[in-house]
Amino acid sequence: MKLRVLVFLNALAVALSLAILNFYFQQNWLYMLATFSVALLTSFVVFYYLTERYVYSKIKLIYKLIHNLKLGRDLKDALGEYVSPDPINDVEQEVKEWAITKKSEIDTLKQQEQFRREFLANISHEFKTPLFAIQGYIEALQDSAIVEDEQTKKFLIKAAKNVDRLTFLIKDLDAISKLESGEIPINYEVFDLSVLINEVIDSLEMKAKKYQISLTFKDKYDHPTMVYADQEKIRQVVVNLIDNSFKYGNTNGETAIKIFELHEQFLVEVTDNGIGIEEKNQARVFERFFRTDQSRSREVGGSGLGLAIVKHILEAHDQTITLRSTAGIGSTFGFTLQRA
Repeated sequence: MKLRVLVFLNALAVALSLAILNFYFQQNWLYMLATFSVALLTSFVVFYYLTERYVYSKIKLIYKLIHNLKLGRDLKDALGEYVSPDPINDVEQEVKEWAITKKSEIDTLKQQEQFRREFLANISHEFKTPLFAIQGYIEALQDSAIVEDEQTKKFLIKAAKNVDRLTFLIKDLDAISKLESGEIPINYEVFDLSVLINEVIDSLEMKAKKYQISLTFKDKYDHPTMVYADQEKIRQVVVNLIDNSFKYGNTNGETAIKIFELHEQFLVEVTDNGIGIEEKNQARVFERFFRTDQSRSREVGGSGLGLAIVKHILEAHDQTITLRSTAGIGSTFGFTLQRA
């Protein structure tokens, strides 16, 4: 009923406009009434058809979809036969109820996320004391003359390696929990990006030899590449990306770092010719603990948090990180930094 009233009012407005225009030119009341009648009827039919065809039917479709989904029906059965006698008002009410429900769900998810962050921070903190104690006992035994049995020494060496691995995990857990909660501030300063990259390459030279990977800084800049960022956190970004390329690179492979000058930014790319990442996994590589190759990951070790930490650091700088990769060919991680 409301739809017909609305259409009639629109048709009446058009008819009156045409009738007045006709009277202005013809100065004839009979022509004006005829024009008004024809225009009213024609406008009403046209508006009603267009509204029913392109607006009202869509609203009914939306209403049926929302209503049936709320009843718990499958998506394929959601477009049932039920139609409300007043779908325009009902769809408004349905959308309001849907928005309230989704708001409640979002609030619940936020609470769960806050709980997860607090749990992550607490568990990383609580692990530190017993872990450091175990590490101290193992080191004391290794340094003492009490242990003479070779088998015992081997066990102590293996235990020490696993404690070291667990220490790195706790350290990364602590770092990512603080990054997520904003406890670690971003200390902006101006520094030369190319100098920092050269320093990182020098520090990772021995590790590159261990993995038998050539580490190069392509197109070295002979002029400063000054950026405005937290130098130590960006150092960690570069270290993590290069370290990731080592773990998933091929023997006698190559990792190349390159800087591109953009308008207001520098783009840094770390490229390897390793095993690459399948397209289905590329959207998840920055998730905590996600590994594309579980067997390879167990072999190379690591906490599984390196790329997640990289993403958090760059997002804290209001910068982006991207990935291009082809399985069996290699991967390129690129991130931007603000030019100073």
